[in-house]
Amino acid sequence: MKNYVLTPGPVPVPEFVMLEMAKPIIHHRTAEFEEIFFKATQGLKKVFMTQEEVLILASSGTGAMDAAVCNTLSKGDEVIVVNGGKFGERWGKICKAYGVISHELKVEWGQAVKTDDINEMLDKNKNVKAILIQASETSTGVEHPIKEIAEITKNRDDLILIVDGITAVGAFPVEFDNWGIDILIGGSQKAFMLPPGLSFISLSKKAWKFYEDSDLPKFYLDLNQAYKNSLKKTSPWTPAVNLVMGLNAVLEHFDKLGLENLFRRHSIMSEATIKGFESIGLENFAPGCSSTALSVIKSPEGIDAGEIIKGLKNKYGMIVAGGQDQAKGKIFRITHMGYVDKGDMISVIAGVESILNELKYDFTPGLGVSTATRILDSL
Repeated sequence: MKNYVLTPGPVPVPEFVMLEMAKPIIHHRTAEFEEIFFKATQGLKKVFMTQEEVLILASSGTGAMDAAVCNTLSKGDEVIVVNGGKFGERWGKICKAYGVISHELKVEWGQAVKTDDINEMLDKNKNVKAILIQASETSTGVEHPIKEIAEITKNRDDLILIVDGITAVGAFPVEFDNWGIDILIGGSQKAFMLPPGLSFISLSKKAWKFYEDSDLPKFYLDLNQAYKNSLKKTSPWTPAVNLVMGLNAVLEHFDKLGLENLFRRHSIMSEATIKGFESIGLENFAPGCSSTALSVIKSPEGIDAGEIIKGLKNKYGMIVAGGQDQAKGKIFRITHMGYVDKGDMISVIAGVESILNELKYDFTPGLGVSTATRILDSL
């Protein structure tokens, strides 16, 4: 039985990317690899929508989150952490590890943060130096209003906006320069449809000024070292050579496809999946603020989502993600990133229908598939 990885990271990797990564290893301190590395950094600028350098780190996305904190803040600094899911919670844990004081803005899971609440917290905490947030909260499927939040921070020299875009960059528009974001992070195993192991980070000129005042310890994740070396078409430490080679194949694919078409694919698959499940009575977990990177669907009343997830894996080889913490057993999460297409979306909806039928859920079989198919026909 074939396995279908339909989780929101890691995501399926295309054959042309795997073939590129299967090429013989290149030594990283050669002119040949320098050109490969440079090409990757230039391609990343297009996806990040920036003229600033985009740094490539040999780490998971959490490594870049860690770097964002330790390179711009100091012990005892105050920040606002928007916590609307497991990855918002992670910002708080990173800050705590470095002695940075977090004012946590808790947001109900499945809802987006309100800019009024951010302004209110800023009014109460005059010494805040940064707002840390997700563009797309992977654990809930929520897209936060980054453009509107950047309007609050972009004209203030004393305040930076740090955005985890790990399941956003490459999935939908996140305009680093135009919106005035100060730090933006991406990860290889999401919309960049690579295996895990690379993270990407870009800093605004304002964020680099914060670097100058930062007193937190940094060595491997010292972004100034990464920046200086990136200008020389290399990295300070041994890079993940074959992953960077694969990255170039992905970026070339994005360039040929066009970012607008890439974003449109994610949007259509998201709409089809959500409306397909809604037609058989399954609710969207993040109505009105859904990230197009993934769909997060509520399990029907009286049915544990774990039963659906287990049934998909055992019966059809389909692997989808479940909920965490208070959402455990209540939701399942399906990717629209990576090497997936309309056939995958139709298949997973059909698979869920089959499992629900076995679990005696009352619905019209085939309605979810037919609803989704009509929308997916525009791809």
